[in-house]
Amino acid sequence: MKRVLSFFLFVCAISGASLGQKNDHIQSINASLCGDVDLSEIDIKKVHKAYSENRLTSEELIHCYIQRIEKYDKPKGINSITVINSQAINEAQLLDQEYRVTGKLRPLHGIPVIVKDNIMTMGMPTTAGSKILKNYIPSQDATIIRKLKEAGAIILAKSNMGEWALSANASISSTNGETVNPYNIGYSTAGSSGGTAAAIAANFGIIGIGTDTGSSIRGPASHNALIGIRPSMGLTSRYGIIPLYLRNDTAGPMTRTLEDAARVLDVINGYDEKDPLTEYGLNMIPDSYLNRLNKTDLKGVRIGVFRRISMYASPDVNNLFERAISDLRKQGAEIIDPFVVAGFDSLRHNQWCPSFQDDLNNFLKSWGDDIPVQSLEEIISSGNYLSDLKEDLLNYQTYENLKGETVCTDAFTDTKRMAYREAIETAMSRYRVAAIIYPSWNRAPINKGIIQGITGDNNHIIAPHTGQPAITVPMGYLHGNLPSGLQFLGRIFEDHKLMSLVQVYEKGTKHRKYPPNLL
Repeated sequence: MKRVLSFFLFVCAISGASLGQKNDHIQSINASLCGDVDLSEIDIKKVHKAYSENRLTSEELIHCYIQRIEKYDKPKGINSITVINSQAINEAQLLDQEYRVTGKLRPLHGIPVIVKDNIMTMGMPTTAGSKILKNYIPSQDATIIRKLKEAGAIILAKSNMGEWALSANASISSTNGETVNPYNIGYSTAGSSGGTAAAIAANFGIIGIGTDTGSSIRGPASHNALIGIRPSMGLTSRYGIIPLYLRNDTAGPMTRTLEDAARVLDVINGYDEKDPLTEYGLNMIPDSYLNRLNKTDLKGVRIGVFRRISMYASPDVNNLFERAISDLRKQGAEIIDPFVVAGFDSLRHNQWCPSFQDDLNNFLKSWGDDIPVQSLEEIISSGNYLSDLKEDLLNYQTYENLKGETVCTDAFTDTKRMAYREAIETAMSRYRVAAIIYPSWNRAPINKGIIQGITGDNNHIIAPHTGQPAITVPMGYLHGNLPSGLQFLGRIFEDHKLMSLVQVYEKGTKHRKYPPNLL
């Protein structure tokens, strides 16, 4: 069967057949299987094992994922994918040929990646969800995309997002409409990386790449039963990412397992001369995040419960949070409850600097003459955006930095941000905790179609300002089969230590489950 399918795909490729072309033979294949390999909840390690045992090729895997997208994404109303890479099968064929010659697999060899549509990807549209960039195709890759490709990853598709990353509630764009929750399509997937989250939750790819300014990785990950990592500021390059607030923006993995996220961070971390902030990560990054996942229990680990953030959780979310605390105790952790940060309420305020206009204008002007718009003013004048965003876009033309309140720079030079991080980490040292925890979202996902207003989001409160790493991990399900996430926050550049703790909780609880309507 595998050889027949491979030959068929080869014939299609050389005859110029469209990736979207339907074929009765291909459509008859069970979309949960690729040959004899079960794709449901598959991870990088299992894919590479199948490659090494000659049970699967990159070409077959990519075709099977394209088939899954065509069968489920639009037909089921999820609407997570904006475009499929027309060269994906050709790239897979080259990787298969390389493996036959070398006998070696690169770190992400033949692994399909779903990329948020604000990350520059050569040869594929990159729109930030805006109609004004609908036909814009970059001539170069963002740094993290280049690193993924060098590691053997295949950029399978771009994913829908909240337009210009302006909404934490929803992922609605003027280019592709709204992405909804694959666990219950009547509800939101959060924003702005909701397309990536929904696609990975629905298994339209193995790795997801999102961006997080305040909540945009961890919110959608929480709503879609995923691991979502906001890395320490300076750990991954921001070059080639269309900004919201550059001082807070970062990119990170959205995956079904913590181990897969560690494999991704091993690839995309590191210094980039095109992003000066990555200089702060020099000599702070371990040799491998994957190799640091060495804990089997939490004995002797102290974890703080940050009640100041969780006190507003709904009863249902609070019940899951209390169960998570109990599960951590069963895994050997010593729970410090409550964990208190001196001066927290005053430190957390006035941390935001609404720098969207300056950051976007600088980015557009620096990226090249072929980009079809050069300023926020041009965007507003064009009318090519969601009508619900008009007020926000106009406001960004009038906002000024919070003079006298903060320096409005990065997490390593802004004195207000540094003081905030120092207070958090001083409290962590005082209580001798390795991490603090709280719900990623205090309430259940909201109904689809709502853009404005924050409803229970805890993700934006600490990490975006302090620069510390934060990870969302599934902690259970609410009414309507809607996922809910637990957040772990650690010390800056101790992402590896935090990831090890999260993996113990993840493996011990196994809350991640497949969207039932996609089986």
